[in-house]
Amino acid sequence: MLKTISGFDHIGEENAFAVLARATELAGQGRDIINLGIGQPDFRTPDHIVEAAIKALRDGQHGYTPATGIAPLREAVSADLLKRHGVETNPGNVLIVPGGKVTMFMAILMFGEPGTEILYPDPGFPIYRSMIEFTGARPVPVPIREENDFAFSAEETLSLITDRTRLLILNSPANPTGGVTPRSEIEALVKGLENHPDVAVMSDEIYSQMTYDGMEHVSLLGFESIRDRLILLDGWSKTYAMTGWRMGFSVWPDSLADKARKLAVNAWSCVNAPAQFAGLAALTGPQTAVEAMVSEFDARRRVIVDGLNALSGVSCRTPLGAFYAFPNIKDTGWKAKELASALLEETGVATIGGPDFGILGEGYIRLSYANSTENILRALERIGTFLDQ
Repeated sequence: MLKTISGFDHIGEENAFAVLARATELAGQGRDIINLGIGQPDFRTPDHIVEAAIKALRDGQHGYTPATGIAPLREAVSADLLKRHGVETNPGNVLIVPGGKVTMFMAILMFGEPGTEILYPDPGFPIYRSMIEFTGARPVPVPIREENDFAFSAEETLSLITDRTRLLILNSPANPTGGVTPRSEIEALVKGLENHPDVAVMSDEIYSQMTYDGMEHVSLLGFESIRDRLILLDGWSKTYAMTGWRMGFSVWPDSLADKARKLAVNAWSCVNAPAQFAGLAALTGPQTAVEAMVSEFDARRRVIVDGLNALSGVSCRTPLGAFYAFPNIKDTGWKAKELASALLEETGVATIGGPDFGILGEGYIRLSYANSTENILRALERIGTFLDQ
């Protein structure tokens, strides 16, 4: 019998893709499925971005690029970060990667091994814990609590750091909750981290351009005291409706930048060349499509929150970022995963059970409002009828 390393006995997965597969299977059987499960914009990639990739192909951009990404794209990333966050970054510290998950994989691989601890948000993106367990490190959940509007608590986070902590993972705006951590908490966290100089920080800011109600996105890049150990994760997937293009970027501190480059060389050589030219067009071209998408998400957000709060046994905080609602379903009497499964099988509405995002996700389900208002209203009607049975 083949014997793989023990890490594969602990690696998890992202159940949203299993739900997507089941929803697709049911649709193939003729069922009317409304998918509020998968976390991707329902918009097309803007035309000028698509045309840039086509032009790159026609211009002969068919070969390898530098492992870190083409220079114009890394420079455009730095310019974009300066414009959005007011922070200067060295293009040499920017790494173009095939999607956001890659940065998680690399950061956790750098710091995770038996005997160490890595802190991660719970409820949070499931790949954090999966990769931590793969490395043999001990995963330490940082509670993301409804009573805090799903923002992390600086005090609680800092209290979990020990002499074995090697990496702290942060995510704001957050998946699955839609929570956005305010500046006051981030400042308090950074101040506390100054007492833990050996703890690296990975800030997942993939939803950085999706905030609502005047809520400010505060990038960890803006805090000089932790810049020498900060890894920034961002990319094109959510902002520009480019999930299938597999385009992300990360910014690495000087001490880790070459290690990240070497991992890139060993793992994927370089990112798809024409996709990089598409990413360049996205950053340097008109942003009207981004503004329109966020405006539409905002309108849908209001519809879904109002509708969820009208359901029997359901209450929902208003998300301040991303495109997810994370309603509390404890008073329905259902366990979260069982309810999500029943909604899909019996009503044709795909959602994700909270425990798929962590041990603190019980009692909640995630609904993506990256779907049309018409479909959201139809889904809410089906859920309401089901809960009233």
